[in-house]
Amino acid sequence: MFVDEAIVEIFAGDGGNGCKAFRREKYVALGGPYGGNGGRGSNIVFKVDTGLNTLLDFKYRRKIQGHRGENGLGKGKHGKNAEDVIVLVPVGTVITDLETDLIIADLTKPEDEVIVAYGGRGGRGNMAFATRTNPAPDFAENGEPGEYRKIKLELKLIADVGLVGLPSVGKSTFISKVSASKPKIADYPFTTLKPNLGVVKTKDGRSFVLADLPGLIKGASLGQGLGIEFLKHIERTRVIAHIIDIGGYSEKTPYENYEIINHELKEFSDKLLNKPQIIIANKMDMPGAKERLAEFKQKVKYPVYEMSALTGEGIDLILIKIADLLEHTAKTNLYEDDKFESHVIYKFKKEKPFTITKESDTWVIGGKEVEKLLKMSRFDTDEAVLRFSNKLKKLGIDDELRNLGAKEGDEISIMDFVFEFKE
Repeated sequence: MFVDEAIVEIFAGDGGNGCKAFRREKYVALGGPYGGNGGRGSNIVFKVDTGLNTLLDFKYRRKIQGHRGENGLGKGKHGKNAEDVIVLVPVGTVITDLETDLIIADLTKPEDEVIVAYGGRGGRGNMAFATRTNPAPDFAENGEPGEYRKIKLELKLIADVGLVGLPSVGKSTFISKVSASKPKIADYPFTTLKPNLGVVKTKDGRSFVLADLPGLIKGASLGQGLGIEFLKHIERTRVIAHIIDIGGYSEKTPYENYEIINHELKEFSDKLLNKPQIIIANKMDMPGAKERLAEFKQKVKYPVYEMSALTGEGIDLILIKIADLLEHTAKTNLYEDDKFESHVIYKFKKEKPFTITKESDTWVIGGKEVEKLLKMSRFDTDEAVLRFSNKLKKLGIDDELRNLGAKEGDEISIMDFVFEFKE
């Protein structure tokens, strides 16, 4: 089964918890804190596997979960980092963050890999918090939560040339003649239900990759027929080979059919119509083909090359012309730089790390930074509670609550944690 799109939820591994422990050994006076740090949670890494050509695995694998880092232990032992989770995808996979609609990565090379979600860092043990003013801290951190993302995987085939045309114009017959690809061929429309790739070698020793796409029809760019599902596979191609049925069986003229396909390419993306195009008049072995071809040539601005995919006549010349066109057509990036996720942090654009709203009689504090602080805090000692309170004050939450009218004894909520506001 050919699958070229999938929606997947990604959960990177949480960091391991830090340990709160004290050194209590005979003859060791004032042993002090002895709790180690937790290990880092596993990253989720997407890596290209050249043996794959479909996203079928993700039809059944909708969630990918990372591993938690090991907890820190006493005697100053740090927890082990979790191993990264490696997810294999085909060459040509585009990974998009559905929350921001920005592209995380476009994996186009055999060695490409990218970290899609980062594991949480390990929580610090109480050894890490020892200072001159507090040599024996009675608290430790929980591990940082791993990153969560909902992503879209989209496979866009890597090919030099894309074959387009109406159903039954001879695309599958053509690719079967010029490569080792064995597509289904029959005398009814929509025989091709998935893209077929074939490596083509010309008479003079040059080679390129050819993609045969399911037939387009009028309205394909709006979802009619099969076209909308597969038009994306020619976005990477450098040249479009447009096959026209010149045999005379269509109700419309060859030029009308030619205009239908070009309109659908333009509606899907202006970039497709701007690609170099070679026009191939197929079924020249049919009666009246010469007359129809002469009329068609008067209306188009590109050179038209004749062939009969059934008999093989004219194919060698067409392959030479395609190879010539490829040599003069540079590869271009599929996406502009501003479509990609940026990891640059501008400190002068730092946003407020929390939000405060009032729901009935409760002040609700939200924000990723505050929620992460809560998850990483342990409230098993008075010192740990005081540290959490001081962290909130440093973020400016106390001052903001007062400005909004919060009073002594008001109920404050962060996620499922509820406490009283005190001056």
